[in-house]
Amino acid sequence: MADFDAILKIWGKVEADYTGYGGQVLGRLFVEHPDTLKYFPKFAGISPSEAISNSDVAAHGVTVLKKLADLVKAKGNHATILKPLATTHAKQHKIPINNFRLISEILVKVLAEKAGLDAAGQDSLRRVLNIVINDIDGYYKELGFAG
Repeated sequence: MADFDAILKIWGKVEADYTGYGGQVLGRLFVEHPDTLKYFPKFAGISPSEAISNSDVAAHGVTVLKKLADLVKAKGNHATILKPLATTHAKQHKIPINNFRLISEILVKVLAEKAGLDAAGQDSLRRVLNIVINDIDGYYKELGFAG
């Protein structure tokens, strides 16, 4: 529970600027890992460098962060939130599990830089995201998706 509380302690800053944080998270994902852009067909034609300032990318980043907020606020009791997400990401979007690891590290960096998440909070966020990713991976295996 302490890990979730450490994240929630700074989450108000994220909620106050979901668009700014969302744009930074996805934009940086595309800049640092340009190959991930191919999993977002609605961003076809957007270069990684343009992604950081693109309003459509920021809007999708808002969706990502709001789902993360739901997961963190569930404090580990997230099966009803996570299973449908894992199902769509496996069956429709075909997102490899490693992409969740990549965006997790970007989340840690952005929250450290923009929200002032300290080193202990960064460790907490990594642990929480690792739990989420392991659970997604479990759902992927149930679905027969070798993401």
